[in-house]
Amino acid sequence: MAPKQKRVGSRNPDLIRGVGKYSRSAMYHKRGLWAIKAKNGGVFPRHDKKPVEPVPAEKPPKFYPADDVKKPLFNKRKPKPTKLRASITPGTVLIILAGRFKGKRVVFLKQLTSGLLLVTGPFKINGVPLRRVNQSYVIATSTKVDISGVSSLEKFDDKYFTKQAEKKNKKGEAEFFEAEKEEKNVLPQEKKDDQKTLDATLLKSIEAVPDLKAYLAARFSLKAGMKPHELAF
Repeated sequence: MAPKQKRVGSRNPDLIRGVGKYSRSAMYHKRGLWAIKAKNGGVFPRHDKKPVEPVPAEKPPKFYPADDVKKPLFNKRKPKPTKLRASITPGTVLIILAGRFKGKRVVFLKQLTSGLLLVTGPFKINGVPLRRVNQSYVIATSTKVDISGVSSLEKFDDKYFTKQAEKKNKKGEAEFFEAEKEEKNVLPQEKKDDQKTLDATLLKSIEAVPDLKAYLAARFSLKAGMKPHELAF
């Protein structure tokens, strides 16, 4: 027995546009509507819609803000860890290109969770303390310092550099016209001790290499006729 072929097209094909092959009564019998009607007592079955649950009416707020309040947008972006340049490895001497210590040579210690670089001068040689630097603002040189003797680098993280928020005292009427002495921010003694310990370890490695101490103490600068793109660092 040959397999049944699937019906393609309408049951009532058009002879011409708008005129079907079968009449309305012929299609009534062809579709079997008479049998459905006879089965349900001469009436087509009705399917009532499901009752919709009443939505509780929310009371409008009594007060409206004077200006439009912007709703914060939901951010699905997940921050990716910053990729460290291949030329920057622990112990690499870097040249700072911007900021307070522009032109200073520093020693790279490690990369922090935020992606910033932890560097130091050392402070005893060129006055650069432990600080964080963005790798976009440094030049990596081919000179390296042995930092294998440096221990306890784990304690230096992003929280180590956060400042404690201090509450400002409100000035009274009498104090408003009086010039108050500005108190300078004093570095905690614990951070001073950490810098001295780190400098002592690095100085042993630096002094073991001839001319390295003078190289770190010298500030980098360009002179007339020097082409930066042709320099080998």
